[in-house]
Amino acid sequence: MQLLGPLRDEPLGLRLPLAASTVAAGFPSPADDYIDVGIDLNETLIRHPSSTFFLRVSGDSMVDAGIQHGDLLVVDRSLEARPGHIVVAVLDGAFTLKRLARHQGRLRLEAANSAYPPLELHHCGDVQIWGVAIHAIHSLSTHG
Repeated sequence: MQLLGPLRDEPLGLRLPLAASTVAAGFPSPADDYIDVGIDLNETLIRHPSSTFFLRVSGDSMVDAGIQHGDLLVVDRSLEARPGHIVVAVLDGAFTLKRLARHQGRLRLEAANSAYPPLELHHCGDVQIWGVAIHAIHSLSTHG
């Protein structure tokens, strides 16, 4: 993963248009022809600016959780990691992205790809939970 840096404390204040209706992912529905309110993605995606970082994902260990190679993660370091959270951990000095899980009374890190075995934390050397991934942003375009 590539660390892209912390967010600034002051919001950028970029408010983008938000349609008043939702988009149907099943059967189509008539679209509204007007914009109701604006939305600032900083306000929507980031709760703790001074402890929030962006990381770029490298690899495919979390594809079954909807996190793909190249995605941009929003990681909050102020949140307490709990089983079920997707976390950024540091194992022997290297970042890894996995789901924190409790198995047979012990914590472990689990990939969301059956090709990767779980990492039992009691068998690992130096382990730190660096932050909790709160959002993954990925492009739907294949044209970059």
